[in-house]
Amino acid sequence: MPATTKLGDTPFRPFETDLDQSRALAVLRRAVAGGDDGELFIERRRSEILAFDDGRLRNASYDSGSGFGLRAVAGGAAGYAHSTELTDAALARAAETARLAVRDGGGTMAPPPPGTNRRLYEAMDPVSEHPLALKIDLLKEIDAYLRAKDRRVVQVSASLAGGVQEIVILRPEGGLVSDHRPMSRLNISVIVEHEGLRESGSTGAGGRRGYDDLIEPANWRAMADEALRQALVNLEAEEAPAGVMEVALGPGWPGILLHEAIGHGLEGDFNRKGTSAFTELMGQRVAAPGITVIDDGTLPGRRGSLSIDDEGTPSNRTVLIEDGILVGLMQDRQNARLMGTAPTGNGRRQSHAHPPMPRMTNTIMLGGEADPADIVAGIKDGIYAVNFGGGQVDITNGKFVFACTEAYRVKNGKVLHPVKGATLIGDGPSALRRIRAVGNDMAMDPGIGTCGKNGQGVPVGVGQPTLLIEGLTVGGAGAG
Repeated sequence: MPATTKLGDTPFRPFETDLDQSRALAVLRRAVAGGDDGELFIERRRSEILAFDDGRLRNASYDSGSGFGLRAVAGGAAGYAHSTELTDAALARAAETARLAVRDGGGTMAPPPPGTNRRLYEAMDPVSEHPLALKIDLLKEIDAYLRAKDRRVVQVSASLAGGVQEIVILRPEGGLVSDHRPMSRLNISVIVEHEGLRESGSTGAGGRRGYDDLIEPANWRAMADEALRQALVNLEAEEAPAGVMEVALGPGWPGILLHEAIGHGLEGDFNRKGTSAFTELMGQRVAAPGITVIDDGTLPGRRGSLSIDDEGTPSNRTVLIEDGILVGLMQDRQNARLMGTAPTGNGRRQSHAHPPMPRMTNTIMLGGEADPADIVAGIKDGIYAVNFGGGQVDITNGKFVFACTEAYRVKNGKVLHPVKGATLIGDGPSALRRIRAVGNDMAMDPGIGTCGKNGQGVPVGVGQPTLLIEGLTVGGAGAG
């Protein structure tokens, strides 16, 4: 057997460099014999993060590694073992552990995923495509540009992150599939100060591509200008009012509220276990007429897109809510089988050290027919939330709290002034039913989302048009 290759030297072919494919297949088959499903997931990855802050390079990190995870599934149980050693001995030990979930067997092996030749992104490596010095110079230039742009700028932070994940999945029936997944992201934040008051603004962009678009001067300058604009808007902001009122959500990134408050509740495992606010509501109205929500992992180059998921199933465009009616859920292979439905290409894992579970890819509310300007003009007493920061959600009931990073007070259709300290409080199922207008401006987020679930983080995308929701609680410190 050839010596183990260094990461990035050659295409990832672990059965040519590290493992014997026929022996690995025999070990996998013994591990899953009598079970319902399983696979050998092999991964190689590398990544870098460069962070420039307060006028100097604060962090430059590089990480690389490889490993495998072996899973044996029986009913609702799954045995999982993983290792960073790509050796026959490590694989045999992992198989013994994973086999414990199968016990005496009695299961019927699920059919394999369908094949696909689709590729939604190029096989590239952002880490090696540009010299390190060029990337550092870019961050320095962003810092200098913003400080020269406005004398009120007191701090600039910029980070560039990129990497590549290469995977190979071996199935018990002998099928072998692979994927090469690039990722890149640029983030910029700025703090401004005026008469003792400090405010911030931030922006970012990325996707399954290299750095070329991000380092293009016209693109990063537009991002820097947007971060500065947000910060200057917040300098003029007044305290947000508190109370129940109408809320318009802007297009694009505000779809993170949809993702958190609604999307997680439409993942198969929560519904199978009866812990979702949408449990047993299939075929029933869960949203206002005209509301259609999809999860689409097939969008080329998007941050949440996948040519195949982490079980080997081709990604899909899954309709979840159609014209207000719940019609579908996001499924991995195990939950789909237990619920008597088909996998949707949503079986995802953070790395070889994690078992797959149902996860979102790009979760989107489709656009309607309303003019966004008319939606805002229709607000009698409320706020217009353009951007969000962090939030918290309880999956069992959909209750959420989200902080607005850019929002405006609106009365009688007039945008009065920006507000700060606004939080949106409600629950996803109720919010869906209270949508009164859907804009014709559906937009995707710029490529900055990461979703956490059960300790695993995966890249995701969100999208939505401008929306008008009535009866949301706005938390704030100002007078109404």
